Amino acid sequence: MAIVTLLPADKYIVVNKTILTEQDRKNLVSFYEPIIGSTAVSLYLTLWRDLDRYSFVSVDYTHHHLMTLLKTNLDSIKLARKSLEAVGLIRTFFLAGEPNNYVYELYSPMSPKEFFANPIFNVVLYNNIGAMEYDLLKKEYATITFSTKDYQEITCMFDEVFKSSNQSVGFEAIGKEQLPLNMQDQVDFDLLISSLPKGLVNEKTFNKRIKSLINNLAFVYNLDTLKMVEILRMAINENGSIDKDALRIQTRKYYQYNNHGKLPTLIYRSQPEYLKSPAGDTSKKGRIIEVFENTSPYDFLKSKYNNGNPTARDLKLLEYLLVDVELKPAVVNVLIDYVLKKNNNKLNTSFVETIAGQWKRLQIETAKDAMEVAEKEHKKYTNKLKKETNKPVSTEVPVWFDEKISKENLTVNEEEELESILKKYE
Repeated sequence: MAIVTLLPADKYIVVNKTILTEQDRKNLVSFYEPIIGSTAVSLYLTLWRDLDRYSFVSVDYTHHHLMTLLKTNLDSIKLARKSLEAVGLIRTFFLAGEPNNYVYELYSPMSPKEFFANPIFNVVLYNNIGAMEYDLLKKEYATITFSTKDYQEITCMFDEVFKSSNQSVGFEAIGKEQLPLNMQDQVDFDLLISSLPKGLVNEKTFNKRIKSLINNLAFVYNLDTLKMVEILRMAINENGSIDKDALRIQTRKYYQYNNHGKLPTLIYRSQPEYLKSPAGDTSKKGRIIEVFENTSPYDFLKSKYNNGNPTARDLKLLEYLLVDVELKPAVVNVLIDYVLKKNNNKLNTSFVETIAGQWKRLQIETAKDAMEVAEKEHKKYTNKLKKETNKPVSTEVPVWFDEKISKENLTVNEEEELESILKKYE
């Protein structure tokens, strides 16, 4: 997909592909906002507002109009739009020109019943709002049951009230439309099916709906194909079919067993495109930046464990940086690399939190800016310490502190460290 630069003068129109109600507005706030954030929800509601009450296509607007109403910048608007696209609330179409033109198609949010039944959204909602809020939400939308067993039903049939007519008038009316959740395959289904014993499942088992469920569960719980095979064995019933509820339960139990009882939280897997450095910098420092930008914080931390599993404490710290402090993934990678080098390969919680707070206040969002501020603060600290002690200060620093990173001024250990960082990118 081509990277498109968004400008304030770029125009857009909104096309309503569905029927939107006040209940949809409530569902957006209750279910979607904890996952995609308030800016994305505000963008959706603003696009909704841009539609006239009785029409389904808006007039032309510029993106400066959105910046004014939302009181935010274009980068935030673009990220909010991508969040809406990811959860199936809008589709975006682009036409290059001077200015560029966009079409934003609006689709309905899921109903509460659909949301609670969705294997991805349900888990993410639970983790983002906590057990107490989740239970309150479930109670608010619980089905009301009323027993009518002592009553006799006297509801009329259609043909008891209306008579047939030869006249026929038809047209295609707008209905409530939703977008399916769209993502790349997480599972190799050829490998999955071939890995199951022959005769265990029938030919019609892996239909489109079952494949979608398996794919979604693999994404949420970060499971590979062979692990999904192991879980599937426990969800196949005596008819050779997959019990969808059993599959959900077994997948959740498998994850919790291997993650100290916790459920997953979805976070950015790597740096957003608009915050990445321009392509083409082939220097070693440029390549290190590319590693920071294209590696998820989990994978980067895992590489520091020599590809072993990080401890629960370090994973909790990682989640704090990404979810609570809301640092960008590449910035978290720089922070991890910096702290481990300075602190004898340990992630000291208070030290990490201090740096994270400072970087958040400085609005550091790119790997390059994080590397520069880390080097600047380190120099300030060592100069101060040198003045106080009147002695030279020797502390470990990451190899990327050196702007040139030339082989002549690297020790053997530093060269090995640099190559180990780059290995993931090569």
